[in-house]
Amino acid sequence: PYNKSFLYQEYRDTSKQQEIEQRRQRDNLFPGVNAGTVVTDSGVMSPPVLQLQLRNSAQSLTLWQNLEAVQASGLLTQLPHKEIIMQEAMFELVTSEASYYKSLEILETHFLRNPVLVNTLSQSDMHFLFSNIEEVMKASERFLMDLEHRIEKSILISDVCDIVYYHAANHFNVFITYVINQAYQEKNYRQGNQQFRDTMAALENHPRVRGLSFTSFLILPFQRITRLKLLVQNILKKAEENSDREANAIKAHQELEKIVKECNEGVRKMGRTEELISIEKTLEFKSKSVPIISHSRWLLKKGELQLMGGPKSTRTMRSRKLYQPVYLFLFNNLLLVTKRSGDKFQVIDSCTRAMLRTEDLEDQGQQLANVFNLKLLENQDERQVNYMLKTSSMSDKLRWMCALTPNRRTRFMSTSTHQADSPQVQCIQSYTAQEPDELSTEMADILNLLERTDDGWMMGERLHDGERGWFPSRVAEEIQNKEVRAQNLREAFRIQQAYESGLHSGAKIGVRAGRHAPKGSIFSKS
Repeated sequence: PYNKSFLYQEYRDTSKQQEIEQRRQRDNLFPGVNAGTVVTDSGVMSPPVLQLQLRNSAQSLTLWQNLEAVQASGLLTQLPHKEIIMQEAMFELVTSEASYYKSLEILETHFLRNPVLVNTLSQSDMHFLFSNIEEVMKASERFLMDLEHRIEKSILISDVCDIVYYHAANHFNVFITYVINQAYQEKNYRQGNQQFRDTMAALENHPRVRGLSFTSFLILPFQRITRLKLLVQNILKKAEENSDREANAIKAHQELEKIVKECNEGVRKMGRTEELISIEKTLEFKSKSVPIISHSRWLLKKGELQLMGGPKSTRTMRSRKLYQPVYLFLFNNLLLVTKRSGDKFQVIDSCTRAMLRTEDLEDQGQQLANVFNLKLLENQDERQVNYMLKTSSMSDKLRWMCALTPNRRTRFMSTSTHQADSPQVQCIQSYTAQEPDELSTEMADILNLLERTDDGWMMGERLHDGERGWFPSRVAEEIQNKEVRAQNLREAFRIQQAYESGLHSGAKIGVRAGRHAPKGSIFSKS
C-alpha cells in the first residue's frame, strides 16, 4: 500500500529534511539559501516541504491519510486529529522499515552475491566485510512481515510498538555483532586489493544503486536501529498517558536503548584498548612509571599546547623564550604532561583528572589571548603545580578546558537547571566526529547548546540521548521559535519520565544506560 521505490538512504534523508523544513516553517525562517531544492547528504534531491499535507509528491513519502483505503473508509472525518497524527507516526515506522529492507536486499543481491566480487576476496575477507549481514536481514524480514500483517489486518493501526518490543527482545541481538564487527569491516574495505577495488567501482556505478556508495549500505544496520529508537520515541511522545500504547512504546524503547548502548560500548571498547596499547609504546617515564592500560581507562583528548615559562607577570612576556611545547594526554581518569622527542613522549608530570582545575585568562590583554591556567592540585610528587598554557585558537582553549574540567560552568546552562528557556540547535547535515571530544551528529538531531566559540564551534547535548560533544557551527541552525524549544524540552522530559517509570518497574535502563548522566544533563535529576 505504500511507496517501496525509495532506497533507505534516500527515505531517511527525505524524512529528516522534512523534519528540518517543518521546524523552519514554525521558526518563520525561510532564508534564500534554503529556497528551491535542497541536496541532502546522499546527493538526493528533496524539495522543501512546507506542510505535512504536501508530503505525498512523487519525490516524497507516503502518508497514511493519503492511502486510498483510508480515504475511502471515511475514517478521516471520524477520527480526532491527535489519532490521525498517531497513525502517521506508526505508519512511518512501517514504511521506513520496508525501505530499509529494500536497501539491505541490494546490499545482498548486488554486492554480497556478486560472483565477480566474491572471486576477488578470500572467504575470511568476505566474512570480515559482510559479517553476519544475512542474520541481520532475516531479523528485518521477520520484523517487516509482522508489521505488514498488522496493517493488512486493519487500516486503522492498533499499535506497532508491541511488535517492535517482541523483535527487539528476541531477534535484534544480531545487530550488536554486526556493528561491533564494523571496525574490522572498514579496515578490510580500505585494504582491498586492486581487483576488488575495480570491481567495487563498477558495482557502485550501476544505476540500481542510484549513486550511493557501498559504505552507505554497510552502515545501514546501525543507522536503522538508532532511527528505530527515534521513531518509537516519536510514538511515545504522542501516546496518551497510561494507555497500552504508551506502555508498549516504553518497553520497546528500553529494549532498543539497550541494543544501541551495547553497540556503542562494544565499538568503543574495541578501539580503546588498541589505542591505549599504541600510546603506551610511545611513552618514556623519567621517574615514576604510571601503568596506562586498564579496562576502565580511555583517551579523551591529546595534543600540543605551549607552556608559558616564568611566573605569571607581564615582564616575562618580553623575555625571549616565552613558550615551550608540551604534549598532553588526557584520559577519563588521568592526565599526562609530556615533552615530545621524535616519536616518543617523555612524561614530565601526571595527575588524576579529579585533581585538575582550570582558570580562563581571557580578560588579561591580547598577549594572553587563548591562554588558560591549569592547576594540578596534587601531581605525581604530591605537590600542587600550576601550568600556564597557550592554545592555537579560542575553540581549542575552550575544548581543552571543558575536557580537563568537565564540571565547570558552561556559557549556556544545561536544561536540567529548569530555566524557562535556553538555546537549542538543529543539525541540518550529519557530521562525523574527528576527535574524541567531538560528537557525531545526524541530520535533524536537536541539541541543547552549552558553548559556542567565535571561530565556528559549538558544544551541545543531544536531547534524545544526553550525549555531549563539540561539532562545527556550520552543521547546525539555531532554533528561533521559543514555543518549538519549549515543546522539545517537554518531549525530552516525557521520555525521561517514561524511563524512570520503567526503572521503577524493575528494568535497569537509564538514558545513558549504565553510565552516569553528565552533571547538569537534562537527564540527571536535580
